[in-house]
Amino acid sequence: MTERTGEPRAATGRRTLLAGAAAVAAGTAVSLAGAGRARADTWETVIDSGSFADYASFEAAWNYLYPWGSDHNGSARMYGSPTDHNHISLASGVLTLRAARISWDEGTSTSDPHLPIRYHSGAVHAKHQVLVDDRFPNYEVKGEFQAPSAPGTWPAFWLTAVSGWPPESDILEFKGDNRNWFNTFRTASDVSSTIVPVSSPGSWHTYRAWITKVNSTDLDIHYYLDGTWRAVHRATGFVGRALWIICNLQMEGSSGGSGPSGDTYYRARNIYVGRSRAS
Repeated sequence: MTERTGEPRAATGRRTLLAGAAAVAAGTAVSLAGAGRARADTWETVIDSGSFADYASFEAAWNYLYPWGSDHNGSARMYGSPTDHNHISLASGVLTLRAARISWDEGTSTSDPHLPIRYHSGAVHAKHQVLVDDRFPNYEVKGEFQAPSAPGTWPAFWLTAVSGWPPESDILEFKGDNRNWFNTFRTASDVSSTIVPVSSPGSWHTYRAWITKVNSTDLDIHYYLDGTWRAVHRATGFVGRALWIICNLQMEGSSGGSGPSGDTYYRARNIYVGRSRAS
């Protein structure tokens, strides 16, 4: 983790937040006191673009698979380790996750809704956990991605609770078409979703969340696509809840259809995570 005093990235993020809110979301309140505090805080970079430079850098900042193992809520089982890069690979600063269809019966996923396993794919999660509280009142999480959007593909870049569920914040989520779902789960039935069409999801696009503490229990999560503010969701009860950062290529499930017969690729680069530390 690197540390900087002064305001360059914190102030830039705050200025972007203020400008976006003013231009696109009239009526969103941002306290002047909070903005002043952000300028006085120390900004820390906890993950930078160098984490995909090589496997040593990657393994210092990231873990293979989901935090809970190889299975989740789709039909893909995740593989990857320091000695197995068939589904998780690095080249020229780009992380590639590959989902490959299998032709044998491997049973069902160990996670609800226990779909039949039809793919081997890749997932990674950061060693660092996002935790917004009085010590760290602002976070920035962003990256550039080439996301598959064919029917049956379900890539994501998301935050989810370390203990229990929810909370959850989906910064990138495609469900078998060209629309990105910015989601904030407060409970299983209390969800804010902003669905944004994306021109050519398989080209490089930047997805960003600016997360800021607004009171003793709640956050605001501002979502951006290619530098343009798209939504703010009130994240009730998120203060003090540690969150995993996950990048994965799941298949079928919520994508709403059968997946492709061949290989599917999901690529990421320049992932950045930073936070303000209260003075």
